[in-house]
Amino acid sequence: MMGEYDVIIVGAGSVGAPTAVSLAEAGIKTLVIDKRPSPGQGENKHAIGGIRATHSDPAKITTCKRSIEIFSSWEGRHGDDIEWTDGGYTFPVYREADESALRSILPIQKEFGLNIDFVGPDRIAEIVPGIDRHDLRGGTFSPDDGSASPLLAISAFHEQAVRSGCKFNFKERVERIITEKGEVAGVRTDKGEYRSPVVIDAAGPYSRELCSTIGIDIPVRPDSHEGAITEPVERFFSPMVVDLRPGPGSKNFYFYQNQRGQIVFCITPDPPIYGTDGRETSVFLPQVAKRLVGLLPRLKNIRVRRVWRGLYPMSPDGSPLVGWNEEVKGLLHATGMCGQGFMIGPGLSGVLARMVSERQQPEDSVILDGFSPYRKFGGDEALR
Repeated sequence: MMGEYDVIIVGAGSVGAPTAVSLAEAGIKTLVIDKRPSPGQGENKHAIGGIRATHSDPAKITTCKRSIEIFSSWEGRHGDDIEWTDGGYTFPVYREADESALRSILPIQKEFGLNIDFVGPDRIAEIVPGIDRHDLRGGTFSPDDGSASPLLAISAFHEQAVRSGCKFNFKERVERIITEKGEVAGVRTDKGEYRSPVVIDAAGPYSRELCSTIGIDIPVRPDSHEGAITEPVERFFSPMVVDLRPGPGSKNFYFYQNQRGQIVFCITPDPPIYGTDGRETSVFLPQVAKRLVGLLPRLKNIRVRRVWRGLYPMSPDGSPLVGWNEEVKGLLHATGMCGQGFMIGPGLSGVLARMVSERQQPEDSVILDGFSPYRKFGGDEALR
């Protein structure tokens, strides 16, 4: 046996690293194990950096509002520049159906405290200079949303967790969860065995594989999405822009300009590309470039520096799976983030720490009810 802990987290990514901060700051002896050489080297480094509370689901709204509080105050509290920018999010609309859909969810967004409104085409053109005005009906704008650097943020979370007493083991693969009499007892890795009464599954696209080692099947299925980043140019717009219209081989696409002036963008394939293949394709860039230039023609001469492919650990309805497993005591699921782990993880971290310490707050129930692994899966979250 190589050590005893109060909690073992499997995965040092978008969920595991901030959760380690909350646990360690609460005085809970925590070990994080990750097969990669450093934090955030799985799907976190494939995130494009958007952080929004603009959702249609109360659990996501509540969680991401907490995340925004953490991201926006991080540098002031801890001194790390994670490139937080409160540029907002905008969903420009060109179709009546999209306008109706966005207007229909405004009441629940406002009920849960979002600063958001449907604005006219002139306002959209003001916040995204040069946007295609033909048939533009307006759109929603939520100025409190923003973005941050996934790599800088994950490094900051890791360092804060270590300062608070958390231990991280990198280059170590968890082979299975250990159970005794129907309860979690620890994990076995390729280097040894660690004991703990609680294991947090933050393994993302590999959660199903991890849980299967103790006969638990969870509905998490990874699919692939590609992203890219351009050369830097002088900043001329601030929000993340989300175009809900479908295109050939794709659903929506989205992009923003980061603090360094680079345009970062991603597209949602249709049909989904399931599996764990992380190789880039020749299809993505021509596909998304046509849509980008069509929406914002002034991007036509900008040069793309790099493309990549990441995995979205998908649930049946597009919302995370968070909660205690009812078959094996001590197994805590924190997975199925559906490509939104970077924006959800920090806000979720305090809830997970309180679950472990049995100090849950009444408002946590909105999150845990909405993200329950045992909920009835039906439909999709409207702004997934």
